[in-house]
Amino acid sequence: MGARPDVQVAVISYNVRELLRACLESIYRCAADEGIEARVWVWDNASHDGSAGLVAAEFPQAVLCRSDVNGGYVGGTNSVLRAMGGSTVPVLLLNPDTELTPGALTTLLEDMELLPAAGVIGPGLVYGDGTPQHSAFRFPDLAQTFLDFYPLHGRLTESRLNGRYPEQEAGGWPFLCDHPLGAAMLLRPEMLREIGGMDPGYFLYCEEVDWCRRALAAGWEVWSDPRAVIVHHAGRSTTQTRRESYTRLWCSRYRYFAKHHGRAYLGAVRAVVQVGLAGERVRLEGRLRHGVIDEAQASQSRATLADVARL
Repeated sequence: MGARPDVQVAVISYNVRELLRACLESIYRCAADEGIEARVWVWDNASHDGSAGLVAAEFPQAVLCRSDVNGGYVGGTNSVLRAMGGSTVPVLLLNPDTELTPGALTTLLEDMELLPAAGVIGPGLVYGDGTPQHSAFRFPDLAQTFLDFYPLHGRLTESRLNGRYPEQEAGGWPFLCDHPLGAAMLLRPEMLREIGGMDPGYFLYCEEVDWCRRALAAGWEVWSDPRAVIVHHAGRSTTQTRRESYTRLWCSRYRYFAKHHGRAYLGAVRAVVQVGLAGERVRLEGRLRHGVIDEAQASQSRATLADVARL
């Protein structure tokens, strides 16, 4: 595959053709402008929108891996890491709905050189309009689960009680965190060799939370650097199947709590979720009565809530 790169970039994609094009364009543009040799891997999870064909035609320098099945984000990530054959350089994982901005890649790679204990480094994320997006979080707990269903005063929602790092993110300098948002993460190859890939028990959601918890348990540090700005068109890669995505979210959260907190804690989480779902159903019917949504939308939302209640 040519000379040893400075970084390997892995993009796991499913049916987001135009977003994928913008993502890859940003990678190659920034790498070239910053003098970085980047080897880009695209794992296509059996897309049917022509994504793989686009990569082959417009980005022939990328390593394209076509899967016959949609193995989810976790399956795709683990597969592409295996295909790399054990990277000896940092690996940047990117969602296809992200775009690098100038200097972000250089900043992340410099961080990894300057922070020898850093196993994972996340960037500062912004929405497509440039609005800052929460990029680093504390590990999920019962309080955060409660606030998912009962958002309180804005200051509390944005506080550490809800898993945020408001002061650190606003400070503009690298800081230690529990985990970054999984949309973009730079991974140290030595950490990958030590702890392995993502837990295949996850399909989508919480996989990066679990991964970072394992990294911390192995003695590695997790950092976030707001100076390395990456655009994240949040949720665009999962909006095709909202009902399935919401159900998978809670499947993954239940798995995470059971794995890291035990059955009793999981039971408490389930109780909070069931009460929260009941409240969601009441609010749903209120929106229907006031004409905010129509019956078709209400029916879809009822089905989604019922799916989660049965987990």
